Amino acid sequence: MKRAFLIESGARGKILALGELYRFRELFAFLAWRDVKVRYKQTLLGVGWAVLQPLLNMLIFTLLFSRIAHVPTEGIPYPLFALSGLAPWMYAVNAVTFASNSLVADASLIRRVYFPKILLPLANAASGLVDFCVSCLLLAAALIFWQTAPGWPILCFPLWIALLFCAAAGPALLLAALNALYRDVKYIVPFFMQVWLFITPVAYPLSALPEKVQLFFALNPMVAVVELGRWMLLGLPPNEAACALSTLSAALLLAAGLLYFRKMERHFADVI
Repeated sequence: MKRAFLIESGARGKILALGELYRFRELFAFLAWRDVKVRYKQTLLGVGWAVLQPLLNMLIFTLLFSRIAHVPTEGIPYPLFALSGLAPWMYAVNAVTFASNSLVADASLIRRVYFPKILLPLANAASGLVDFCVSCLLLAAALIFWQTAPGWPILCFPLWIALLFCAAAGPALLLAALNALYRDVKYIVPFFMQVWLFITPVAYPLSALPEKVQLFFALNPMVAVVELGRWMLLGLPPNEAACALSTLSAALLLAAGLLYFRKMERHFADVI
């Protein structure tokens, strides 16, 4: 008679098992660093892409939205205005895109070894912070070039980074779990990213929209990230109501992502 063994997490019923994640912290660090190395393996520019991508987008946005559309930027040079939104936006795009495919990409690891599967999308999201830090150097150079010095709000930088990570982690967890169950999701993600860009005030100020539209756009968790980032770096006053609603949206989306991921986690090894 054969015996069957079922290995389950000891944190059943919890949204996020912090104790279990702490026990696997070394694996988390390994996965995050592995993702950084794999991302730039056999590339000519390597981490230089973290500078080139936002720089090229900044040039395109400047041509389209400043030179042609004449988008107002409240006295801030448009390239600097655009770059302050592009830096966090590029992080969110890469984090969600790579994390959404993380379970499928590591299917063999999931089938062979027990570990909290949530480490995979979170490690992908964390690895993107390396690129973000590099792109921040470009942003710092732009601030120096246009002689713009951040005020005291720059002290909120660590909290802003945490908000950025949470705003990206929510959609990343939802899409990672969905992509493991339905492979059609990988075709939807690029379209989702395009729509997300248009409803995020990266190329334009939120204040350029009608007030009612601003509150509707505030359901987007990245609105608070971009608005507070420009307040922190450029001194532009944020829409407080929109930022509060957007932060709440980020928290709810993260909770939904955690709940759905935990609910479906036990099925991943069977469907991948």
